[in-house]
Amino acid sequence: MAELVRTGVSIEQDLLEKFDELIAKRGYANRSEALRDLIREMLVSEEVNDNKQVVATLSMIYDHHRPDLSNKLMAAQHHHHENVLAATHVHLDEKNCFEVVIMRGLAGEVKHMADHMLSLKGVKHGKLVMTSTGKDL
Repeated sequence: MAELVRTGVSIEQDLLEKFDELIAKRGYANRSEALRDLIREMLVSEEVNDNKQVVATLSMIYDHHRPDLSNKLMAAQHHHHENVLAATHVHLDEKNCFEVVIMRGLAGEVKHMADHMLSLKGVKHGKLVMTSTGKDL
C-alpha cells in the first residue's frame, strides 16, 4: 500500500453537510475513503479515451417480440467476439428482456459496438459503462 499523506480541504459548511449525509447513506466509514473513491473516479474518466483498453458493461432493455431483434443483437456480439467476454439474458415479462453484455477492448471499439446495438429498433433503453482495467489505479 502506498504511503498515506494528510491534506486539508476548504469546503462550504452546507456542501460538507450534504457530502457527509451522502457518504453515511452509502456506508462510507469516513470522508477520506469517499474522497479517494471520487479521485479514482475522476482519474478513470480521464483515462478512458478511444485508444485505451477498457472493460465495460452494456445494459439493455428490449422488446423480445420485435422481429429478428434477438438475432441482430446476437449477430453483433458474434461479429465483435474479440470484445465480448460474456452476456446475460433475463426475461422480465412476456414482452421485455434485459441483457447485459460484458466487454473488453479499446474504448473506441467498445463504444462503436454499443452504439450499434443500442440503435437497433426495439431496444428501448440502454447504457454503456466503461471503466479502467485497473492497471494504473
